[in-house]
Amino acid sequence: MGDYKKLAVWGKSYQLTLKIYDATKTFPKEEAFGLTSQLRRAAYSIPSNIAEGSGRGTDKELTHFLQIALGSANELEFHLNLTHDLHYLETPTHQELESAVLEIQRMIVGLLHHLKQKTKV
Repeated sequence: MGDYKKLAVWGKSYQLTLKIYDATKTFPKEEAFGLTSQLRRAAYSIPSNIAEGSGRGTDKELTHFLQIALGSANELEFHLNLTHDLHYLETPTHQELESAVLEIQRMIVGLLHHLKQKTKV
């Protein structure tokens, strides 16, 4: 696939990671090794796996890493909902972050679909 930085989904997931780091700065100190860590890890896993898969050289390997990125996006979505329900995130922030995650999930699924169609030809 080549240069991962040219993929729109990588750019959006990288920007989301920065927003997650910013949003979690105000979480309770007792969550430093809990939800704060989990949210950040799930967030940076998305662009990391897209980058790794892009550098592997085959569509099969890219597909594998995109599936991992999608799993991390699903995990991030869950953690965002949990932190909102625990009142660690205010509703507008939660909505912005969740909207970004849902867009990234759709983009990854679209890219996976494209790769699947490409291999059928």
